[in-house]
Amino acid sequence: MEDTMGQLDGKTAIITGASRGIGAETARLFAREGAKVALVARSEAAITALAEEIGPNARAYPLDISDYSGMKAMISDVAKAFGVPDILINNAGVIEPIARFTDADPAAWGEVIDINLKGVFNGAHAVAGAMAERGSGTIITISSGAAHNALEGWSHYCVSKAGAAMLTDCLHKELAEAGLRIMGLSPGTVATEMQVQIKASGLNPVSQLDFSVHIPADWPAKCLLWMCTPESDAYLGQEISLRDETIRATLGLTA
Repeated sequence: MEDTMGQLDGKTAIITGASRGIGAETARLFAREGAKVALVARSEAAITALAEEIGPNARAYPLDISDYSGMKAMISDVAKAFGVPDILINNAGVIEPIARFTDADPAAWGEVIDINLKGVFNGAHAVAGAMAERGSGTIITISSGAAHNALEGWSHYCVSKAGAAMLTDCLHKELAEAGLRIMGLSPGTVATEMQVQIKASGLNPVSQLDFSVHIPADWPAKCLLWMCTPESDAYLGQEISLRDETIRATLGLTA
């Protein structure tokens, strides 16, 4: 008889930025692998439709991750509905408005920091205590090459991603002994709406890339699934790059 056990059977996963792209593909894959999934995004219509598509093992939470009280309330509701979360995927992130530093709007610049950096803190802080008390849990943050390389027009994005990468390092240093699995994933350029925004800006070399060179969103989803299993334990505390051919070969991903 064929084994129908899913890799995430019995697990509860929270996925931020679940309305489209990497987040939506990850939600679908995790649900197929047996997880109960909490879908978090500002786009209520999109995550409600996705939750309906997935079925009873999905719940939609329309909220802004930069609001700590909202994140805390969401995680409390998830724990009541599905159990204490086993997995947090910090995927939500924005890049607009793309602008050279001297043209940047201070309020808009700060909003990107609130989402891309404070949002990661909010999710991790709201769930880490219960995970540590239980002695297990996985927290993965979507990183970027922009965390390590400055790019014209992206000061807000580069700074927020660099901060999130350092926060991931801090979480590993503080929480690994409590049994938490902390990692980052730098997926490279992915064929999502963000790349449409980047191309429209015309700033820096990334905007000049042809859309055909970007990887599909299900590749990072497959990597995230693998990162949530013991098979990836050798990479705990590290930032995995999906540009790494060794990682791609491990996952069976080919262009």
